[in-house]
Amino acid sequence: MKPEVEIYDTTLRDGSQGEGVNFSLMDKLRIAEKLDGFGVHYIEGGWPGSNPKDIEFFAEAKRRKFKNARLAAFGSTRRKGVSVEEDEQVRLLLGAETPVVTIYGKTWLLHVKEVLRTTPEENLTMIADTVKFLKDHGKFVVYDAEHGFDGFKDNPEYAVDTFLAAEKAGADIIALCDTNGGSLPREIAEICAKARGKLTIPLGIHTHDDAGLGVANAIAAIESGVAHVQGTINGYGERTGNCNLTSLIPNIALKLKKRCISETSLTQLKDLSQFVDEIANLRHSPRQPWVGSAAFSHKGGTHVNAVQKIVHSYEHSDPALVGNRRNVLISDLAGRSNIVIKARELGFDVDNDTPQLKQILAQIKDLEHQGYEFEAAEGSLAVLIRKIMEKRELPFAVSAYHVSMRRDSKTAICEATIKVQVKDKCAHTVAEGDGPVNALDSALRMSLAEFYPLVKNIKLTDYKVRILDSQTGTAAKTRVLIQSSDGKEDWGTVGVSPNIIEASLQALVDSMEYRLIES
Repeated sequence: MKPEVEIYDTTLRDGSQGEGVNFSLMDKLRIAEKLDGFGVHYIEGGWPGSNPKDIEFFAEAKRRKFKNARLAAFGSTRRKGVSVEEDEQVRLLLGAETPVVTIYGKTWLLHVKEVLRTTPEENLTMIADTVKFLKDHGKFVVYDAEHGFDGFKDNPEYAVDTFLAAEKAGADIIALCDTNGGSLPREIAEICAKARGKLTIPLGIHTHDDAGLGVANAIAAIESGVAHVQGTINGYGERTGNCNLTSLIPNIALKLKKRCISETSLTQLKDLSQFVDEIANLRHSPRQPWVGSAAFSHKGGTHVNAVQKIVHSYEHSDPALVGNRRNVLISDLAGRSNIVIKARELGFDVDNDTPQLKQILAQIKDLEHQGYEFEAAEGSLAVLIRKIMEKRELPFAVSAYHVSMRRDSKTAICEATIKVQVKDKCAHTVAEGDGPVNALDSALRMSLAEFYPLVKNIKLTDYKVRILDSQTGTAAKTRVLIQSSDGKEDWGTVGVSPNIIEASLQALVDSMEYRLIES
């Protein structure tokens, strides 16, 4: 079915202008394929006139078939004083051989006079010449009215003249751009409505998030009748970013009830968001609306109790619709319902009448008061619950350890010695490492491998340290969070102590215990 709102993705062009975002050629190709599979309608691949990488991207992309999306090359209107046929940047747009070409032109007289240093009349001609030239070469043309809202607020008559210049020259879509990201939703709605009254072709919207209103402004435009929306995955973009499509798409589909992306694709939204973050080598934000791990998380005991009874009492939407899931957090704010839900998630057969719940809750609150944190340490939480629920013999115990460092003429050498007791047997191991924690980790793993070969597959994948009471200086308590993986599953564990080595060992022991008990 034809979408009521078309999704135009500019992650590879506008998104790549964000601080800390740098895509390689293969990165761009992989993201383009993912976006196409997801079902966006347009993929803006880059600006062929700006850098060799984008030229190479289009050369590679033309060899690939896109099933759902049309690929767009981005550029500007011709330069002043140069015929469109002789403008090298425009020629490169044709050379990209994309079915869609998107160009931007000036709407705001401030830019026309002070940035382009040309006349209002010449600017209109630049717009018309470029659109017509691209249409004459068989392109579907999207015209981005740069600073469309600032220009309209400054001089409505001239702004409309620029829109009409693009329309009369044959543009297929005109997208009004809130380039500075400073407009309010009511301004967006009013100006879009006025522009629609002057134009006969579809109107689009391109917003930025400088005032924190990128998504809200896009929604205001859609409610005013706009049927084409531009944005980026995870809100990547210059300054504070572009309209975040991972927030906008579910709002269009689930709140506005308008067709844009299929229901099946919508369930892949979280996966798409994480994929793009991973390719960009950026940490996925847990607080992303809809797709973040915290988006449907519940921590307060009264909230969790209500969700346990009526899910939508504290959830605006079903997380599964966007490929997310409900997450109950365990902390000193937890109640019995938190423990029941989280314990069930971890595989324990419990309910509100389980007699050990009171002890589990009391111990968690006491440990959280000491500085432990279980939100990102479900492995430690599972070990704690199992110790109280099952009272089974632990797979091992660390009876002694020692860490030292010595320096030769060139390097510092860290060494750890550890003694591990497994039933009636003992292993005493020495290992070196890049640092004291690495040496301790290696020694513990070597000791246990004699009894439990599967620990050879366990790898420490992340290590975080936080000082809890910095006012006490070097005597401050330290919380260590580690992430471990065996290649099939990831789990987190935690340790707390004034001694960073002791805190690290607690987290390492919990990590091994979790895997050995669960296996």
